[in-house]
Amino acid sequence: MKNFKPGIFILLMSILLISCKQAAKKENLQQKPSIANPVIPGYFADPCIVKEGDTFFIYATIDPWGGDELAVFSTKDFLKFERHHLNWPTKKACTSPNSKDSMVWAPSVKKAANGKYYMYVSVGSEIWAGVSDAPLGPWKNAKEDQSPLISAKDYPLVHNIDADCFIDEDGQAYLYWGSGFNWVNGTCMAAKLNSDMISFDEKPKTVTPKDYFEAPYMIKRFGKYYLMFSSGKAIDATYKVGYAVGNSPLGPFETAANSPILETTADSTTYGPGHHSVFNEKGQDYILYHRIFPQKEEYVLRQICIDSLNFDTSHNILKIKPTGISSF
Repeated sequence: MKNFKPGIFILLMSILLISCKQAAKKENLQQKPSIANPVIPGYFADPCIVKEGDTFFIYATIDPWGGDELAVFSTKDFLKFERHHLNWPTKKACTSPNSKDSMVWAPSVKKAANGKYYMYVSVGSEIWAGVSDAPLGPWKNAKEDQSPLISAKDYPLVHNIDADCFIDEDGQAYLYWGSGFNWVNGTCMAAKLNSDMISFDEKPKTVTPKDYFEAPYMIKRFGKYYLMFSSGKAIDATYKVGYAVGNSPLGPFETAANSPILETTADSTTYGPGHHSVFNEKGQDYILYHRIFPQKEEYVLRQICIDSLNFDTSHNILKIKPTGISSF
């Protein structure tokens, strides 16, 4: 042991310890599970999402073409999901003298400045508003007279579906909605909501940007308002996601030069993607949307997918490459 040098031994042990830590870190990164598309087994569409505590709640249309209720899932990691049933909305509870035959579609759920959750959902080609103290309810019609927020007769030239509630940084809420008939003449309506979340501050206006057909979704980034939307036909490969930009929640909006940003891929693995929502987790934006599962029936079956949503240095939304994501 004459040649034993404690300093060299300590140095070697330190190097070995650092190497082991780096290897363990690399192994953990490699073992980090990925979230592949579709993220939820089964056929669902038109997803929206809220987070309460450490839990995400996803609300969606049940395919084909809606059901008597919504599909609702909770998850903490997008790897394991638990399905729930809500007491409201239902086709029976949301039917008026002007209702059409269409089922329960396209929810938008947001937590308002008053701490309550509000849902805007399409039933019978009318928009209904619900309120709850918690994401899973119990829910009830936010209007005491149990009527729709927007009746089919209110704007007869607009297909009154696909509502989206946007809450600005100051807590002010806005509502966007509207589609077209027979795959043409899509119209986007917009209005500022009063604090009761079920009445309008002023008469709703048309804010339809170029290429818009339906499924508006508003986000605010870099001080600008990004009115995202779907265009094309919801039953085939032409369905896609685009966006327009404005300086105000009520426009005017100019469709971006690089729109659309999500569309059918060359290999058709992602086919007819659209009707999305956006959420931010740990500083990263994600887009939650559906894609069509091609089949020969007279209806479409759709699957819920997720991908990262990013911007370039000029604040344009980058084209989305549907690959799924790494876990959060």
